[in-house]
Amino acid sequence: MLVKSEGIVIKTTDYGESDKIVTLYTRDQGKIGMMARGAKRTKSRLAAISQLLTYGRYLYYQPASGLASLNQGDIIHSYRELKQDLTQTAYAAYVLELVDKLTETGEVNPYLFETLHLTLQYIEEGKDPDIITRIFEVKMLQAAGYRPQVDRCLSCSSEEGPYLFSIREGGLLCNRCGHRDPHAIVLTEGAVKLLRLFQHFDMKRLGNINVKDKTREQLRKALTHFIDEYSGARFKSREFLDQLEKLS
Repeated sequence: MLVKSEGIVIKTTDYGESDKIVTLYTRDQGKIGMMARGAKRTKSRLAAISQLLTYGRYLYYQPASGLASLNQGDIIHSYRELKQDLTQTAYAAYVLELVDKLTETGEVNPYLFETLHLTLQYIEEGKDPDIITRIFEVKMLQAAGYRPQVDRCLSCSSEEGPYLFSIREGGLLCNRCGHRDPHAIVLTEGAVKLLRLFQHFDMKRLGNINVKDKTREQLRKALTHFIDEYSGARFKSREFLDQLEKLS
């Protein structure tokens, strides 16, 4: 049957001399893979609409089983300015890879779609890409069913810090319970507050967030290790991003 969906291209794979396999994350159908025949040809009507980091309306044929086939599409937003900035592109590529590797085909989540759209929009607008990405990581973990417990101690339910962040236990441990995980990560009070904020606040209300370098590093370390442990995935885009940050 023919289906029309609003979506963002999160992955492309060359197929043969002229075709592409395009992966969309859509508002109403979730993640979908489809064949875009002839899309590698520069004059193809599918060339622009099938580019990575493209937000558009897509018309495709979905068979009863197997890969869909892209018929046509209209670009809503091409993220042109984002693509012209190497750092922004690197962060965006990591965000897209998170969506691809932490979602299942056909699982519909309009909230995650809107969160992805806002994340890319904020990065393109020049908001702090590091913090925007940390927020998205937290939202993505929630959507994937891997939400860490950051409201209280996992062991004794204490709501009084200071806290450690335990990858093994899946969230916070207070100092009295820290012995449960000798490898737990030390978090400042500011880092704990931000993790809680990231879980609960509406991204549409995002304002300016100023974060100390030490807090940034703690958040990055905690979320990176947590995602690696619970997803079991390797993120090539994050490896490139790490290299880029070392050069800056």
